This record gives sequence, structure tokens and C-alpha cells, in this order.
Amino acid sequence: MADDTSPVALDGSIPPPQVDASPAGSIDPSSDVEVTVYLRPRRNRVHATHPRAQGFLTREELAATRGADPDDLSRLENFARSHALSIIEVDPAGRRLRLWGSAGAMESAFGVEFQRYDHVSGHFRSHLGPVQLPADLRDAVVAVLGLDNRPQANTRFRLSENPAGSFTPLAIAQMYGDLAGARASGVTVALIELGGGYASSDLDTYFSALGIAMPTVSAASVDGASNQPTGSTSGPDTEVMLDIEVVGSIAQGANIVVYFAPNTDQGFADAISAAVHDATRTPQVISISWGGPESSYTAQTVKVFEDALTDAASVGVTVFVAAGDNGSTDGVAGGEAHVDYPASSPQVVGCGGTRLAARDATISSEVVWNDLPSGGATGGGVSAIFPVPSWQASANVPPSANPGAKAGRGVPDVAGDADPDSGYQVRADGTDLVVGGTSAVAPLYAGLTALAIAQAGHPLGPIGPSLYEYGDQVFNDITSGNNGAYDAGVGWDPCTGLGSPKVATLISSLVASAKADR
Repeated sequence: MADDTSPVALDGSIPPPQVDASPAGSIDPSSDVEVTVYLRPRRNRVHATHPRAQGFLTREELAATRGADPDDLSRLENFARSHALSIIEVDPAGRRLRLWGSAGAMESAFGVEFQRYDHVSGHFRSHLGPVQLPADLRDAVVAVLGLDNRPQANTRFRLSENPAGSFTPLAIAQMYGDLAGARASGVTVALIELGGGYASSDLDTYFSALGIAMPTVSAASVDGASNQPTGSTSGPDTEVMLDIEVVGSIAQGANIVVYFAPNTDQGFADAISAAVHDATRTPQVISISWGGPESSYTAQTVKVFEDALTDAASVGVTVFVAAGDNGSTDGVAGGEAHVDYPASSPQVVGCGGTRLAARDATISSEVVWNDLPSGGATGGGVSAIFPVPSWQASANVPPSANPGAKAGRGVPDVAGDADPDSGYQVRADGTDLVVGGTSAVAPLYAGLTALAIAQAGHPLGPIGPSLYEYGDQVFNDITSGNNGAYDAGVGWDPCTGLGSPKVATLISSLVASAKADR
């Protein structure tokens, strides 16, 4: 029988297969490695499907309810010191510890063997086999992230090569419905960014040209990352500026906080956790325009994300995530259908894409965005990880297009303009651009939700279930087009979800629901 120090495998910790990468030898055992260890919640207390009915927790109450157990923290700290690992951050509320040490010390502590890989984007390290932990820590530890530091996610924007039919973000929102001078004063929107940066001078130029007051924008550093523009409009700078400019144009008066983190599973998870547990800035909405196929995540990483999203629901944070720009395959070779994560999480609102045409500031047509095979297309389909949630039970989610035709959570939930040729006029790195992609749709909905929060006077929480109750009274049903394996149709479909927003009724419905649930 194993004793409390005998190593056991951590479930779900074997890295995914390497894609477009080749082994390049071992890594220097003296090189620096940083990881984040996530612990289980103190209690398994979660809210029901509609947590607004019970009211939301403060972040201080959340920390007391679902923060890390002090005994778990103490045992992990002792484990780290016994393996010559330095503790560089302790976050009891977020149930995480950041540890630093040499590669050799990390290999010894977690029972892994590092391998260096060369990739088109550079090189990274991974490891063979699962993470190993002492038996007395197995139940306490949810995940060890950072041992594998490959790029975890991609941006979800596309540059336009034919910008003649483009619009400002505010014009797109107003084509979906009259905003009637609505403002989002007092509301904070968090943006998750895994690279790049913004220049205040570009923002000032952009908003001045639109005649809109410059929003209050601040940067939050996660795991040492910071606001660092690359100077290239083909890189993450454009993602960062797109997100800020869409939210700032629609949710005028809102505070925007940009959480910058490294593009790894560790950085991505830590950024979401930092935004959810930020008791100083207290964001009420989170917009995420990064993601990757479900198959590119380990089970331990998904568990960490889902725990953080449960925390978000508990404190009333609404989360929007872009559904991907590579059609029903999500860019995975082999021809099978895949959906993007974290857009496939049942705890977020997944945002798909359309192509719209307009005449005299009025939408004349709107179809599924699909420029394949030469361009992009909205993501969407059926999750291979999550079952059909109860609130999608009547949405007629089709079985997966893959062999076996399994049932699963349908993606996306909603949609909006994403075709680069009917795209958003933005500015990045001193250049005026037109940008599309589902990256624009997540901040579009985040901005609209910020307006609803301002009117309601309090956070809205996870609004996904309510959206399925509203139906066509608040959405334009998109019935034409496909994203590869899936077709649009009447009602919800795995291309554009419930459809694009009827802005005025969407906002009023969210406000009415929020007031009814208080």
C-alpha cells in the first residue's frame, strides 16, 4: 500500500499531442521554470442555473466560501520548499500558488521529464507522461499549469482585404437597434489578452475621430506580462485594440481593464482567475477573443477554467467568448468537426459570426459568415466535452457531425457581424484598419451588456439561460448559410446560435429579468 508521499498521477495532466512541432532535445536543467498550482475549492457550494434569484456574493464572500483550504495551502507550500521551489505568489481566493525553480527541481518535484520542441512560432517545452504528486496532495490539487508552455490560444480576428463595406463599431451596434444615448458609466469590462498591447495615442486619435470620449483604459499584469505593443498589425496588437475600441465605442462611460498574460495554459487560466477575483477593479463583464479547439486543452486545464467560471457566476460576472474563425473544423486537420474552447463552456455566452449588408444605415441582409476555403468562417458545432445543458434542451441541438453522432452542448449561443468585408473600422499601431472575425462579436455583446448593467444598477451574472427564454423577440434569426458541417436554419443553429441582437429589446429584456430576479 502506498504511503502519503508515494507519487500518484494527476488526472488529466498528460499534454495533448504536439501539432506542427518536432522534438529538439532536452532542456537545460538549470533554466528557470514557473508554474501555477491550482487547488480545490474549500467547499463545493455553487449557485443554481439562475444564481440571480439567490443574489450574488461579494468577492470577499466568494473567497471565504470557495477559496483554498488553509490546510491545503500549507501542505502545498511545504511540498514546494522541500523541492527547492520558491513561492512567488499565493492567492487563496483564486486557489492558486505560483512557484518558481530550476527545470531540474521541477522535474524532481512533479515527476516529469522535460522535452524541448521547435514550432513555427518558436520553441517551447513539454513533458512526457502525467504530472506526479504525493498521495496526500492528490485530492487537494486540481492542476499544475506551466510545465508545458506551448502557445495555448489564438486570436479570433481577420483583417479585411476589401474594406469598402466596413462600419464603425457604434454604427454596427446602431444598425442592430437604437442605443438612444445609453451609457455604461460605473461599469467595468475586463478584456483577456495573451500578448500585444495598446497605445494611448492611437486610442485618443481613434475616439477623437469618432467624436466619442476616450474611455478609461488600464492594464493589469498577470504572470509578468504587460502592455507591450509589438508594432505589427498582423499580431496581437490588433486584437487588443479591436477589443478596446469596440467596447469603448458601444459602452461609453465604462471602465476597461486589460488583463495581459503570457499565451500559455498557465497564463490564460491565471488571467481569467485574476479578472474574476479582482476585488479592486471588480469587473462585471469579461470579454475573451482568444481560444483553441477543445482537443488542444488538457482535462486539468478545462477543470481550472470551469472552476474560475463558476466563481464568475457566483459574483455576477457575465462572460462572452469568441467561437472561432475557422468554420466547423476549428482549424483542426483531418476533416472532423471541432468547437472552440472556452466558447464551448456552458458557463459563457459563445459568440458566432455573420455577414451583413446595409443600405442607408439599415441592414438589408444577414447570413452566416463563411469565406472558406480561402478565408475564414464562424466557428460552431457540438461540444465533445460538455453535455447539452438543460437550458438548451429545447433548442434542437443536432448530434455531432462526427462519426458516432454524439450529443453535446451547442455552440455558439449568439452571433453578430464578423465578416471582414463587412467589418469594423479600428486603429492599431498607427494604422487605420478594417477587422472582422468572431473576436469582434464578443466585445460587441460585452459592450451591450455593460449598458444593460448600468440601467439595471447591478451585475447580471450568467445570462445564457435567459437568452434562450427570450427567443426571436430579441434576436434576428439567421437562416441562410453554413460553416462547413452545419447549416443555419429556423431557430437556434450551430452557426449563429439564436441570431444577431435586436439591441433595444435585448437590453430592456436583460434589465427586466434582472429586476424581476432581485
